[in-house]
Amino acid sequence: MKKILLLILIPFLYLSCSKEPETEDVTLELLPVSEVELPANFGVNKENIIKVKFVRPTDCYAFNQFYYEIEGTISTIAVESTVFHNNGGCPSLQSNNVATQILKFRPEQTGEYTLKFWNGKDTNGDDVFLTYNILVQQ
Repeated sequence: MKKILLLILIPFLYLSCSKEPETEDVTLELLPVSEVELPANFGVNKENIIKVKFVRPTDCYAFNQFYYEIEGTISTIAVESTVFHNNGGCPSLQSNNVATQILKFRPEQTGEYTLKFWNGKDTNGDDVFLTYNILVQQ
């Protein structure tokens, strides 16, 4: 019985003494939208593709998801990025720093919608938006 208990206990002791994996220092940050490409027509209950362009300051920034705030037919949208903080630093990108992500917009009713894309802050620290009023039809 003692041998069986010892065989079961040894793997647990080994695992408890093993070195923990290093964790990366990661944060989330909103990046300003620089340009938006909208389709000519928007259809109700259809997946409408919107191309959203933004600038990645360094190679340590990666697209995470779109951040939304929705109030009725007004949608405020921002690009949420994951920032990997490396000890070696992140050099600025010389080219290809403009990234494009696809936003799938599926309105559930006809009518006018307002899409507000966060474009950063002005000199007073107030949020600035690229605002588009779109008409959704059958």
